[in-house]
Amino acid sequence: MMHNNPKLADVSTPNLCREAFPYTEFPKVIFDNKSVPYEIPEKIWVTDTTFRDGQQARPPYTPQQVLRIYDFLHEIDGGTGLIRQCEFFLYSDRDRKAVELCKERGYRYPEITGWIRAVAADFRLVSEMGLQETGILTSASDYHIFLKLRKTRAQAMNAYLDIAKAALDTGVIPRCHFEDVTRADYDGFVLPFSAELMKLAKEYNKPVKIRLCDTLGFGLPWDGVTLPRSIPRLIHGLRKIGVPAEWLEWHGHNDLHKVQVNAATAWFYGCCAANSSIFGVGERTGNPPLEAMVVEHAQIKGMTPGVNYAAITALAEYARKELGFEIPHNYPLVGRDFNVTRAGIHADGLLKDEEIYNCFDTEKLLKRAASVAITDKAGLAGIKHWIEATYQVEIAKHDPRVIKIKDKIDAEYCDNRVSAISDEEMFEWVKEVFGTKPPPLR
Repeated sequence: MMHNNPKLADVSTPNLCREAFPYTEFPKVIFDNKSVPYEIPEKIWVTDTTFRDGQQARPPYTPQQVLRIYDFLHEIDGGTGLIRQCEFFLYSDRDRKAVELCKERGYRYPEITGWIRAVAADFRLVSEMGLQETGILTSASDYHIFLKLRKTRAQAMNAYLDIAKAALDTGVIPRCHFEDVTRADYDGFVLPFSAELMKLAKEYNKPVKIRLCDTLGFGLPWDGVTLPRSIPRLIHGLRKIGVPAEWLEWHGHNDLHKVQVNAATAWFYGCCAANSSIFGVGERTGNPPLEAMVVEHAQIKGMTPGVNYAAITALAEYARKELGFEIPHNYPLVGRDFNVTRAGIHADGLLKDEEIYNCFDTEKLLKRAASVAITDKAGLAGIKHWIEATYQVEIAKHDPRVIKIKDKIDAEYCDNRVSAISDEEMFEWVKEVFGTKPPPLR
């Protein structure tokens, strides 16, 4: 039920929010210390844009690669609906082939949805593919409406409403993507446009969804800062005019290093869906990492029975080997060094009790055993742990062979080496000190 009736401010010149966005300086965080309450929905979920925004940051996936990734997303979801939807381009033959392959799987989750521009001609693509929902580009800021589209707010809103009606007329749920919402005139366009969409939903008795797109990563997770940058207040205002939490979705970018916390913040204030892409790969700085949001959900709502968290590790291996992803070694959850301890004193603690230097049971939850990297700080404890983890053996800390390897490492650093010892060097030295028959490899 709506609490008020916001009116469109059809201004003659664009509001570029210069106080917050001076352009020749970094964006400004402006505080007014107003607060809004938390409103965490009973159910929150993840949606995926790997095949849409994710493909704007790399060479296109082949249809077979799309299918394999889609299978992984289904495997992680485990039939729970945690990874609720995936969106797809529909323009090329390759795009449509990928959709057809994924549709043949018959999975309930993730549901396959489309993405189109706010152009009537594009809508036939959705109908031809037989999809139940599509995203529609409905740019919200005056930067886009005036400077890109060369329209007034009224002209833009009427065009957007026409394409939303076209979707509803053919039984397709429109998901309106409010591009650049964190630079938009909130009271003068965002709320009035949203109110009109809710009128359409009531008229057709169908959902009309809203995706809040933080296109340049300007969103802030604090309620005490001004609109349009405050995510808590942006969502709270939409909830107050009657937009259901289930119809709201957050889509962020990482330009200012807040992509994950902003997505979680959207959950906290009444937005059910957080859009993401695998390993955060998306246009420019990327989107909220899907794997991070799955783990974030577990922290907020608890572990979900049926979700296969370990399949995140399998997806990362596939991405490295088959898709050419260069996942940074220190990348959380799936990077090579995610749960690798480097300092010798830390390695000694890890050996005594893994929980001291591991953030959770990575072996149980992600099938990633805790490990140590070898440097001049690793010491006998680190070398022992590396050998045991690599070869699945038990060995004494002061075994003469461990001491011999330590002597080799010490000699490297006495010669002013600064880099870590590589796995390849360790393989060679273990073989050398253990003889021609080293311990069996893991």
